[in-house]
Amino acid sequence: MSDWDRVVANSPDAPAVVVQRTVGSASQQATVAAVLDELEATAGQLFPAWLPGAEGITTSAGAAPVAVRRLAVAHAAATAQSGPFLADLAAAALTGSTAHTRRHPPEVRARGLARVIAASFDRPGCALVLRPPDHLDEAATLALAQAAQWLVDRGRLTVWIDSDSPYGIDSPPRATEPPRAAASPPARPRREPRGSARPTPSVVGKPHPASRAEVELEAALARRSWAAGRAWNHTVRPGPLVNPVRVDLLWKRERCVVEIDGDDHRTPAKFTEDRHRDVMLQLNGYAVLRFTNTQVLDDIDNVLVLLQQFLTNRRRTGKGL
Repeated sequence: MSDWDRVVANSPDAPAVVVQRTVGSASQQATVAAVLDELEATAGQLFPAWLPGAEGITTSAGAAPVAVRRLAVAHAAATAQSGPFLADLAAAALTGSTAHTRRHPPEVRARGLARVIAASFDRPGCALVLRPPDHLDEAATLALAQAAQWLVDRGRLTVWIDSDSPYGIDSPPRATEPPRAAASPPARPRREPRGSARPTPSVVGKPHPASRAEVELEAALARRSWAAGRAWNHTVRPGPLVNPVRVDLLWKRERCVVEIDGDDHRTPAKFTEDRHRDVMLQLNGYAVLRFTNTQVLDDIDNVLVLLQQFLTNRRRTGKGL
């Protein structure tokens, strides 16, 4: 486990970490705008996790956009959010249109987006890891560094730049100062998309907010004493010579991995990747149990029975302990 993973995994106050690829640009303003557009797309995919009361609104038809705007204004009044921005963001997430969100100043967008992403994972803040293209020229490197510093100073984000640029970007932050933009943080494994062209972030210790199956399974497990010791979205290194992998659900002591598979896992490429991961884990003492989203959502009682039976047997025989 890297130092960066250790901070996120062990600290209850760790931020929600978003990894974002950037494009090279010679303009600080253009770089900031591109980063904010990507953060807004992420916030849209996380909706309605960050807006209490909007869980049942799943269509943009009729009065739904008006309803989410009212919910957003009421929620902003009880938090540190900007009401007009949050209302525009909620409507954009529901309708898919960003026509109104971009009318807000960049600093309002940056602070608002950081807050809603953090709220989606019940975390106190949001950290951004920027991964630029290889071989940026000096002008693009400078623009990226300036944009990152702007996001820190004006957007109040924690920002890291994961770059091998030969021009150098900044020095790591001192512990007595607010986080600053810095080059090359320890690498974090990224989560693959769940049936979507754009991945949404997952946070160590939490079910993925965009996965209804994970959220409902965690709600059921939270009421059962035998489920103690579980951890969501943790990184596992199957062996000393094997790359680490991110698993959906883990009982570390029992060396039990549970994967919740969406429809995308039926594709030949994904099926092959899953089997390779399973073999690597099994060769190093982990048991891998796989359930589909449909099994969890339509027959969760059976899933719970199977999990309880497996964990009870594992504990009784001492396997994996």
